[in-house]
Amino acid sequence: MIYDIRHVTTYEYESAVSFARCTLRLEPKSGHGQELISHSLEIRPRPSERNARRDFFGTLTESVVIEASHRNLRIDSRSRVSVSRQPPARDASSPSWESIRDIAFEATSLGPSSPVGYVFASPLVPILRPVSAYAAESFAPDTSILAGAVDLMHRIRNQFRYDPKATVISTPLNEVFDKRHGVCQDFAHVMIAGLRGLGLPAAYVSGYLRTIPPPGQPRLQGADATHAWVSLWCGAELGWVDFDPTNDLLVASDHIVLAVGRDFSDVSPVDGIIVGSPKQKLGVAVDVLLVE
Repeated sequence: MIYDIRHVTTYEYESAVSFARCTLRLEPKSGHGQELISHSLEIRPRPSERNARRDFFGTLTESVVIEASHRNLRIDSRSRVSVSRQPPARDASSPSWESIRDIAFEATSLGPSSPVGYVFASPLVPILRPVSAYAAESFAPDTSILAGAVDLMHRIRNQFRYDPKATVISTPLNEVFDKRHGVCQDFAHVMIAGLRGLGLPAAYVSGYLRTIPPPGQPRLQGADATHAWVSLWCGAELGWVDFDPTNDLLVASDHIVLAVGRDFSDVSPVDGIIVGSPKQKLGVAVDVLLVE
């Protein structure tokens, strides 16, 4: 499948901003069943400085500086991506979760694809005893890694309520877990925390999900959105397998990967600082169009 993706971020400021420094992670990744065909990025007002680099996780990270006074900032990212990804069957055979845990801790590489980097707490995903206990219900002794992860994903989908008004990205994980309300970022963080609490290597994935309108209804522009899910290392043979707890899906070709990290703080599409305005209004519009 080939997708055209447009991701527009806008900021409206209450008063003029004299200086802004932004970090952008808006170029989709290549690899893991996905190939970036093209990417462009337009920023208004025009930055005085633009510097790009690959971060530790391989994500193209662009730092921009805007020194012109402005009350509106617009970041328009356009990408074309080819995706061909076939997940394992939910009931496919796989090693026991205990063996994956032990192998992960014995890893000798500290590179970005090494599982050992994803077994510890991270800034937005602490190891919490109640969350670990919740995950453990899906991982009885000798349960296969796939079966346990599928069960945990299924339970989160059915026991947590999707509610975009319940949380913000800074809402602590323990509060999300206690309320059982949140959005895709929250559900991904909960699943990651539970897996890591058992010693299993789990990464956070940000990206896009193609949505299909009901039969007979037109596709709405801007109806798609950024999304988040979980990547779990399932051993050398299966490698990293992606799970979407918001939708109870093993990730296939309807998901487009933007960035991978330990949690949202590693992959935020746009962040930064400004000087000059006490209040701002953020707008995000995403279109994911299937080309062929």
